[in-house]
Amino acid sequence: MNATRPAVLMVGLPESGLINPMLVLAGELSRRDVADLWFATDDHRRDDVEAAGADGGAPVRFCGLGEVVGELSSVTWDDRTYRRVTGRSRFRARAAVIRKTYVPGAQAEKYRRLLAVVDRVRPSLMVVESMCQYGVQVAITRGIPFVLSNPFVPSNLLTSLVPFGPSYTPKDFPVPHSGRSAHAGPLGRLANRWFRWRMLGLFLSPAMRRRNAEDARIAAELGVDPASAGQFTRTESAAMVLNYSIPELDYPFELPAVFRTVGAMIPPLPQEPPGELTDWLDAQTSVLYAGFGTITRLTRPEVATMVELARRLEGRHQVLWKLPAEQQHLLPDTLPASLRVVSWVPSQLDVLAHPSVRAFLSHGGGNAYHESLWFGKPMVVRPLWVDCHDQAVRAEDLGVGLSLRRPRRFGIDDLQNAVTRVLEEPAFAENARRFAALQRAAGGRERAADLVTGLLGAGRAAPSVPQP
Repeated sequence: MNATRPAVLMVGLPESGLINPMLVLAGELSRRDVADLWFATDDHRRDDVEAAGADGGAPVRFCGLGEVVGELSSVTWDDRTYRRVTGRSRFRARAAVIRKTYVPGAQAEKYRRLLAVVDRVRPSLMVVESMCQYGVQVAITRGIPFVLSNPFVPSNLLTSLVPFGPSYTPKDFPVPHSGRSAHAGPLGRLANRWFRWRMLGLFLSPAMRRRNAEDARIAAELGVDPASAGQFTRTESAAMVLNYSIPELDYPFELPAVFRTVGAMIPPLPQEPPGELTDWLDAQTSVLYAGFGTITRLTRPEVATMVELARRLEGRHQVLWKLPAEQQHLLPDTLPASLRVVSWVPSQLDVLAHPSVRAFLSHGGGNAYHESLWFGKPMVVRPLWVDCHDQAVRAEDLGVGLSLRRPRRFGIDDLQNAVTRVLEEPAFAENARRFAALQRAAGGRERAADLVTGLLGAGRAAPSVPQP
């Protein structure tokens, strides 16, 4: 490490929704010539990490943490698991995610590999993605100041999952992943409380107690500092929580001082030079962009619904649909002229920024929610799982979109009604533009980089790694 230019080590799980904002931050730090800039994640993301380095800027050095751990990567789960984690009951779906991903020892090898990286790089500061448990454990165990990278709405990290104990949000605040509205009536508040009690029951179940005991045993063998345990430890131990949202996109509550909200992380645009897709967008007057993320697995009836939606919109709106190649066999032989299906777009952000794109039909992930509104585009949400339900209900309550979040509400009539309203009722676009202005005022990637380099410059992230 250069003694006069302290090292920064970024660490994250490889899932696109978690790592992509960090790659944007890495690119901005590269442009600012942070000389010792490192990024640790799973091996298959090497090219993405190295490509994050800006032309003429400092390199982003990749540190491989091995192959993907199947339990931790939703894109590798079998169809049975997928059905469970995206099921109709939001509690059962959340419980299925916990049972699938909370496997004692699954992250042990990642922890060991990251320790070796830390002992080699000797970072002055770590930037750790909020779901990366082993990253937080290493930072606390080695006494390294860290920034927590949070792509979710602020309350996701600050709301108690159980009915008692500390929480940074008020009583009856919607439980993360419950999809409940803060404006719900008595029955909604009762359902929200019941969700908390069911979460408590899950955590106290014999199976979970056995997992906890095994996890504690493995942590002790690895030498993990016990101080790294606890729901709020990752936020309370952080030098800063860098949140890619703004308070106005969540329900109101007082944020702790450690939080810094900067809005969506958008790289310099355009990301790609204009091409054939840009020419097509230029020729349109109104486009609905549809993309359901990297996890969604549509059924044949759902694909047919999307095709019928485009047919019904013909003459008024075009539909640009990003559908993975492996799902395109579900398409009918003949498509309406108003539908353009692509397996890949050079840059989704370039698409959302295009003036012809009027709305975004998505799964409601954290990045999709914030990026859509960064560009002032209202949304229709077909929520997939966990946090998607939370973004969907907030979009409705803020008047920036509509949701198909009730069970089995992906029928053509409901979808057509939601899409038509969002495209043609001016209030949705007006509200979306208002939140675009608020996000941009928060500073985005430039403000995020200011905050990180400010920690380094202020000496709050002085080297503190002991010799191994």
